[in-house]
Amino acid sequence: MTSSPLRTRRRAPFAVAAAFLALFAVFGPASPVSAHDQLVSTDPAADAVLTALPAEITLSFSAELLGDGASNVVEVTDAAGTSLIEGTAVVDGVTVTQALTGTASGAISVIWRVVSSDGHPISGEFAFTVDAPAPPTSAPTETTAPETTAPETPEPTMTTMTPPETDEPTTTTAPDSEASASNPLPWIIGVVVVLAVIGVVLYLLVLRPRGRNGGGSTGDRPTTDD
Repeated sequence: MTSSPLRTRRRAPFAVAAAFLALFAVFGPASPVSAHDQLVSTDPAADAVLTALPAEITLSFSAELLGDGASNVVEVTDAAGTSLIEGTAVVDGVTVTQALTGTASGAISVIWRVVSSDGHPISGEFAFTVDAPAPPTSAPTETTAPETTAPETPEPTMTTMTPPETDEPTTTTAPDSEASASNPLPWIIGVVVVLAVIGVVLYLLVLRPRGRNGGGSTGDRPTTDD
């Protein structure tokens, strides 16, 4: 009767050890499988504030990755959802490098998916900010337009307008009167002609009739016979 409790006490340590061995056999092999590779660092770092978009993004992991750029993907987009990547990701041991292109500002989102060394895909995301400094504002400088030489315009000249000639009646003297006024010879000739005419008239009217009468009386005188 007293031997059974002693046996039970002796077997208890073996039962506890067997239980621990059973637990280790069930859960022990699963721990390496569940411990996948991890992201160690990024360049640029998460939540970093940059003045310009970097040329590339580099992700570093705890073990060498499997696969190539087709199975290891890094997506980078700006606040508007525009993709900023150029080409595919390049895997080199524990690092993945993704080239970037373009310009961006504001929050930049990075989403990555890689194949860890145990063959299981892992993924994650982080973000950084591009805060480009505003260009310095300078006071607007007055720009002078190039001088253009205007074509020379002839200066206005004062011209005196003479009224058109009107056909006003002009008093013209006969050429004879002008000649007589300047030369006395025509007057002399005229006087001679007038005197000649007067003489002829007097001769015809006075002297000639008297001559006729005198001749007639002598003719009428009676002749005496011897």
